[in-house]
Amino acid sequence: MTPPRSTLRADAQRNREQLIATAAEAFASGHPISLDAIAKRAGVGNATLYRHFPTREDLVEEVYRDQIRPLREDARTLLATKPPAQALHAWMLRFADWAGERRGICEALVAMSASGRFGTGPVCDEVQQVLAMVLEAGATAGELRSDIDPVEVGGILAGVLSVAGTPEQRPQLNRMLDVVVDGLRTR
Repeated sequence: MTPPRSTLRADAQRNREQLIATAAEAFASGHPISLDAIAKRAGVGNATLYRHFPTREDLVEEVYRDQIRPLREDARTLLATKPPAQALHAWMLRFADWAGERRGICEALVAMSASGRFGTGPVCDEVQQVLAMVLEAGATAGELRSDIDPVEVGGILAGVLSVAGTPEQRPQLNRMLDVVVDGLRTR
């Protein structure tokens, strides 16, 4: 991805911000849009877009960077009120709701998981950190296994959402998450 924002020239920073704002509008519209069309709407060339965001997933992750942070507090609240395994299940459902409201995020997470890049962008990083927190609480309580990598759980969650991520699939999602959480329990 691009260098940290503080190291960008002023014009490059403006282009980057314009690309993110344009992509956010485009994704919120609910209509499919190509990266080339986003670049054109932002008033920059394709090379500028791809220099900042080499893949669609990189752009999607950046658009939703700040919107995922409240889910960390949700995880803390769930851990304070539920046993860790139940908190994990409930948090995954909240994440599914969050992802379902944001066009492109599920597809980006699946693509990143398939390429082995899950955990390398702002949304994935946040998901990984939340999962690590909940898994650690579960391991400390003796409820969840201690040998589980949060990146792998994030990849599993992305896969589950790719199969059962729509509101009408909620019963299937619940059952699949039951299986996932059960597989993470200590034996």
